[in-house]
Amino acid sequence: MQAEEPGRPRRAIYLLPNLLTTTALFGGFYGIVAAIGGNFERAALSLFVAAVFDGLDGRVARWTKTESAFGKEYDSLSDMVSFGVAPALISYQWGIAGIADYGTAWARFGWLAAFFYAVAAALRLARFNTRTGSVDKRYFEGLPSPAAAALVASFIWTADTFDLGHQAGLAGLALGFGVTALAGALMVSQFAYPSFKNVGATKRVRFASLLLVPLTFMAIAANPPAMLLAFSGTFALSAPLLWAFRRLRRRPREAGEG
Repeated sequence: MQAEEPGRPRRAIYLLPNLLTTTALFGGFYGIVAAIGGNFERAALSLFVAAVFDGLDGRVARWTKTESAFGKEYDSLSDMVSFGVAPALISYQWGIAGIADYGTAWARFGWLAAFFYAVAAALRLARFNTRTGSVDKRYFEGLPSPAAAALVASFIWTADTFDLGHQAGLAGLALGFGVTALAGALMVSQFAYPSFKNVGATKRVRFASLLLVPLTFMAIAANPPAMLLAFSGTFALSAPLLWAFRRLRRRPREAGEG
């Protein structure tokens, strides 16, 4: 029996982050299956579960010092399924049949919006993978794919819960595909979104800030689909709104200097 080298981590520990990644991948896969079966609540929930495990796998790998090139590639492929293909197909399954009743042009808009989201997610992930060593770790360039998936999933969940899509007719269905396309456009944009990578479990925080955690869970528990849509929508729009605000403030200064 070969003796284990001192200070060398056990091979089995590398399974932990990859198992978490596999769980995130399963969440995306199950979301597709649930959407095909017409259960959009489960489909949306599965994407949020996938997002939770996607956030855990990287942190666990860093905490346990089990980061690897394989893990990074596997995580990226998992993200493409869970936050690229799955949200696009969920959106497509939710509204394509209804919007097709209004004509071929609207049906094309529906599937093109879903396809655009999937392409944008692939481009977003490719850009992220090629710029990991040259960007500010405090920010993401473009809306992160899990946040984009959360926006699409929460909208579909809200629309399905309150029957805002088919009951509202063409306007509701077009809005759903519009949100899907918007999420895709924000992913490939150059807006800066906070990465929250500087927030760690071992860092000190103010006592009052701890109240945000139970308050957030209480708000989500009160009305999960609507509150998740509010949170994800606020985060998605925060960067472009902040950019527009800064541009508007800069114009009077430039006019005064001129």
